[in-house]
Amino acid sequence: MNATPVTVVSDLHFAESPRWHEGRLWFSDFFGGHVMSVLPSGSELRFEAAVPTQPSGLGWLPDGRLLIVSMRDRKILRREADGTLVVHADLSEHATGHLNDMVVDESGRAYVGNFGFDMAGGGDFAPASLHRVDPDGKVFEAASDLWFPNGSVITAAGVLLVSETFGNRVTAFDLTPSGDLVNRRTWASFGPVPSGRDFAEVLNQVVVAPDGCCLDSDGNLWIADAGGSRLLRLTATGEISGEVGTGTPVFACAVGDGTLFACAAPDFHEQPRRAAREGRVIAIDLL
Repeated sequence: MNATPVTVVSDLHFAESPRWHEGRLWFSDFFGGHVMSVLPSGSELRFEAAVPTQPSGLGWLPDGRLLIVSMRDRKILRREADGTLVVHADLSEHATGHLNDMVVDESGRAYVGNFGFDMAGGGDFAPASLHRVDPDGKVFEAASDLWFPNGSVITAAGVLLVSETFGNRVTAFDLTPSGDLVNRRTWASFGPVPSGRDFAEVLNQVVVAPDGCCLDSDGNLWIADAGGSRLLRLTATGEISGEVGTGTPVFACAVGDGTLFACAAPDFHEQPRRAAREGRVIAIDLL
């Protein structure tokens, strides 16, 4: 499809985990340590929470309270009605790397991924687990052996889709009424699962790096290809049906008000992103 991205928010370090909620686009600035929201035009930028231990995935409980992934201390925070942040769940004894993105179902159960290895420190790659956090804060392993579980969505049919960023695939699970993930299957495959554990070698084998993702009103899945400077549209059967070139690396996306929003930055490396404010949120008109 032909579309020209426009910048709606600039001067960020590294925007991630965008969500459309109550007429506003919400997102985290990893290295800025803030959660923010903005109107689709880019006006009325609002600071929602300060999370110095690096915010990531966002979601809401049924009563409207905000959940925020706190990456470095491996916790999920909850914003109370008065704006204070409290610990909703502690995954420090469960996750094997920094916590990452998250999706929250209509019952308030959160499914959160983690890095699985010390990516910033140059560690060898290792698969990770997806954990479920129940509304009372109890933590359970929901699935294991995922190749960097990242952006996730839950479809209208009750299927959880999770991007495996370094696995060349999107994996699907059926959600049971109790919140278990069953019937695991590859929903979309972009190439073979990489071999080896040296991270540089793994990266060289990635064809599409599915990062953050979102569903549009027609049930299509949009994924940010973290290695391809593009957004891919996949049908409900996992086939690529469209592509938007962004001219810049993009790492996550959200749809709202007929617009596809994406989080853009020159790269995902911590040191240069902390040192600069080159991150942006861009928008593409889908109408």
